[in-house]
Amino acid sequence: MTSAYLDLIRIRFLMMLAYRVNYYSGIVIYAINIGAYYFLWEAIFGDQEVLGGFTLGQMTTYVAVSWMARAFYFNNLDNEIANEIRDGSVAIQFIRPYNYLIVKLMQGFGEGIFRLLLFMVPGLMIACFLFPVQLPKDPGVWAIYFVMLVLSFLINTQINMLTGLFAFFVENNQGMLRMKRVLVDLFSGVIVPISFFPGWLAVTMKWLPFQAITYLPSSVFTGRVAGTEIIRVLGVQLIWFLVLILPIAWVWRQARYRLFVQGG
Repeated sequence: MTSAYLDLIRIRFLMMLAYRVNYYSGIVIYAINIGAYYFLWEAIFGDQEVLGGFTLGQMTTYVAVSWMARAFYFNNLDNEIANEIRDGSVAIQFIRPYNYLIVKLMQGFGEGIFRLLLFMVPGLMIACFLFPVQLPKDPGVWAIYFVMLVLSFLINTQINMLTGLFAFFVENNQGMLRMKRVLVDLFSGVIVPISFFPGWLAVTMKWLPFQAITYLPSSVFTGRVAGTEIIRVLGVQLIWFLVLILPIAWVWRQARYRLFVQGG
């Protein structure tokens, strides 16, 4: 069974490879986004050396690594799950000898590996060439960041699964999917770092999983979080990964019952 799941990763990777031209153009689009944010933040900083706990160099690095990390953890599993629920093909998954949600996770991971190798890495290299990105010199920081990046993928995928499964309970959840995407980009810190949020909102974000997707890993990468504090933020990610398993399991259980009632 394990080998079957690993095959799913390979198949999704090869499928993404067939459409790699789209991702080459995506690198250009992401580079333009990073450039736009770089010049925007440069204008906002003006003569100030520190703003919101960031130096301009840290902000440049934060913007570049946050957008490139998004290229890795982003996936459309929410849309895939919702579409399979709407067209009824999900019913076949109930009688197959594997876990549907793990299948989706493996497919998403295959896509993520493709994006990491052919999107994130070359994209970050281009960003470093075009903009004053300050890469960490400590190999330990790179290792920890990679672990946090994988957890970012898992947490984002869990949120996508949870949103997609709601298609069992509503006729059309496309509005929910679009809202989720905007909320993740905004509250995870991709568009604006959470330290720039108003006090009450920044405090609220500490009790939500979004910060664990982008803000915390990028803070470690830029050196804003260091030493023993790294263990704490890594723990936050692990906690959210474990916590999100519960609502997914509950919604999946309810969804299976609901599908049985509809079929009856």
